[in-house]
Amino acid sequence: MSASAATLAAATTGLAASRTQRVFVASGTPEGIRAFDWNPATGELSSAGVAAEVSTVDWICFSPDRKYIYAACEVDTFNGKPTGELASFRVAGGKIEQLSGQNSASKGTCHCAIDHTGRVLIAADYGGGSASSFKVTDGKLSPLVWSEHYTVHGPNADRQEAAHAHFASFSPDNRFAYINDLGGDMIHIYTFDPETAVLKGAGAYKSEPGAGPRTLHFHPNGSTAYSMNEMSSSVDVLKWNKADGSLTRISTTNLLPPNAPLPNPKDAPEGNTGCDTVIAKDGRFVYFANRGTDFLYSFKADPATGALSPMERTGTGGKTPRNFTLDPTEHWMLVADQNSSNLAVFERNATTGKLAEVGKTFACPTPMCILVA
Repeated sequence: MSASAATLAAATTGLAASRTQRVFVASGTPEGIRAFDWNPATGELSSAGVAAEVSTVDWICFSPDRKYIYAACEVDTFNGKPTGELASFRVAGGKIEQLSGQNSASKGTCHCAIDHTGRVLIAADYGGGSASSFKVTDGKLSPLVWSEHYTVHGPNADRQEAAHAHFASFSPDNRFAYINDLGGDMIHIYTFDPETAVLKGAGAYKSEPGAGPRTLHFHPNGSTAYSMNEMSSSVDVLKWNKADGSLTRISTTNLLPPNAPLPNPKDAPEGNTGCDTVIAKDGRFVYFANRGTDFLYSFKADPATGALSPMERTGTGGKTPRNFTLDPTEHWMLVADQNSSNLAVFERNATTGKLAEVGKTFACPTPMCILVA
C-alpha cells in the first residue's frame, strides 16, 4: 500500500470511529429495550431513552443483515398462556418498531438465536426446560413450529432439579443447531431445515456431571467451540465435527483457583458462576465472564487450534456481568452488569488483547444483553 493510500485508509478509519452509533440494551424491566448513543472515539455512552416497551427482555440478537432485532422475553404469561414471548423488531434510523410477538414453548424464555440465512429463529426456555423454533419472513415470526421439552437433570439438587435450557446457537456452516441445557449437563444437537424451521435430533454432548453448560460459541477457525459451564465456572474447549455436528471435549479450563472463596450470598445466591464468552474476530484472544466475583478473564488463543493460555482477570466495574461484547472497532469492551444496573466500558489493546484495569460506567436499569448497531 502506498503512503497516500495508507493515510487515506487511516483517515477513513478515524472518521468511522468518530461517528456516533446506536447501542440497544435488553433490560430485565417492563421497559424492555433501551437505546444509547455510542461514541467509539471516546468510549462514551449517552442514554437515548426507551427503544421498545416489551417486558423483561433477557436477550436480543440481530438478523444477519442487521435490519431486524429478535428478543427473548422472560415473562410468566403471554397471550393468556403460561409461556414467555419471542418478539421481533424492525431497525430503522436508530429506532426500532415491533413487528411480531409469539408464544415460546414454556416459561423462562431466556435466549434466542437466528440462523445464518435469517429464516429460522430458535429459543431456549430456562424455567420450562424447553426449546422451540419459528419461521421468519421479512422479520416477522410465525407461530411456534417445533418444540421439545427436556427431562434429563443433573446431580445438583438445588440447581439441576429439572432441565434448564439456556442458550441456542447454530454451527458455522448453518447445518446444525445447538441448545445448551444447564440442568441436564448436556448440549442437544440438531439438524434443521431452513425452509420449514423443523429441527431433528442429531445427538448430544455431555459435560462433566454438575458442570451446567450455559453458553456455546464457535471460534473463527471453524473447528473449535467453547462451552461455558456456569456451575463449575469452567470452559470446555471442544472440537466441532463438521460431518455430523458432534462436539468432543479437548480440554477444560477453570476460571477460578482451587477453593476460591464464595461471594456474599446476598449479592450472588448461586455462588461463583461462569456466564458468557467473547471471541476477537481474528481468533487470537478469547474472554470469559464470571459472576459472583464479577470479573472478565482474558486468554490468548491459538488461531489454528483454539487452545487457551491465561492472561489476566479484570473486574467488571459492577455486579453480575450478564453479557459483554466488543464494539465493531474491537477497541472497547462493553459489559452489562445486571445486579448493579450499569454498563461498563473498558479500553482494549487490539495488539496485546489486554483490557484496561478500570473502565467507565454508565447507568442502565438491569442490563441483560448489549447490541452495537
